[in-house]
Amino acid sequence: MSDLNKYKNVFPAFYACYDDQGNVSGERIQQLVNFYIEEGVKGLYVGGSSGECIYQTLDERKCVLENVMKAAKGKLTIIAHIGAPNTRDSVLLALHAKEHGVDALSSIPPIYFPLSDSSVESYWTEMATATDLDFFIYNIPQLTNYNLSTTVYQNLLKLPQVIGVKNSSMPVLDIMLRKMQATKEVIVFNGPDEQYLGGRIMGADGGIGGTYGVMPKLFLKLEELYTKRELEKAQELQQKINEIIGCLTSFSAHMYSVVKAILKLKGINVGTGRPPLKSVEPQDIDKIKEVSNLIDETMKTFCNEI
Repeated sequence: MSDLNKYKNVFPAFYACYDDQGNVSGERIQQLVNFYIEEGVKGLYVGGSSGECIYQTLDERKCVLENVMKAAKGKLTIIAHIGAPNTRDSVLLALHAKEHGVDALSSIPPIYFPLSDSSVESYWTEMATATDLDFFIYNIPQLTNYNLSTTVYQNLLKLPQVIGVKNSSMPVLDIMLRKMQATKEVIVFNGPDEQYLGGRIMGADGGIGGTYGVMPKLFLKLEELYTKRELEKAQELQQKINEIIGCLTSFSAHMYSVVKAILKLKGINVGTGRPPLKSVEPQDIDKIKEVSNLIDETMKTFCNEI
């Protein structure tokens, strides 16, 4: 039986790490993992949207996970995203992840073609049953144009491997519905970073997010405040986080390129976003420094750190 408690935490969605020529960098991957360990993170979600998986080859995705596990094995709980445009490749990624000792697998639904519920259910079933690892459904309808139905959800929960869902749909009510619709004990992750606190209040067991990685201690602090039921202060911190997210998404460059630029200012160079994700422009640097300073000021206010 799976230990669900290890998933009740803050999981940064791991960023794609490239060298200066745009190639996947094992050295930089391990550096970023070690940074998160030092920051106090207990788990990572690897190879998802923040990992730019749809812009990487299968070999690159395997290389990413292998290097994450070199640094993280035995130190962090690792959920590997294995979603790919076809079921065969997803199963290959599942078997590879199992070989390298991850804790759990996860996948978005199939993308591009509109598919029936039964087709989507078969896609998830084949990869979930390819190993005995824990499996999380990843529901993100605003990007995949598929919203997890109650029928598919409950059918998948009949599989022992399927233990929950990363719910990134925008209505916070969906968090509670995933709990209410569950036919067994499950883990539900909040997806939208802007509503971490709301998701926890509505029943989420933790969170997986794309901005956690550039300010992990702020989300760890938000979780601590929620756990201690210091909700007024938690609301203040969530509001400040949302201000930061608003800044991160205000550039013409893609947000993942912006967060990587901020990490570089902090001594963690993981390259930039892979095209077609737009990189930051030289004229953006001063504004990016302002956002980095805003993160630091918020850390000082809420985490007593300079």
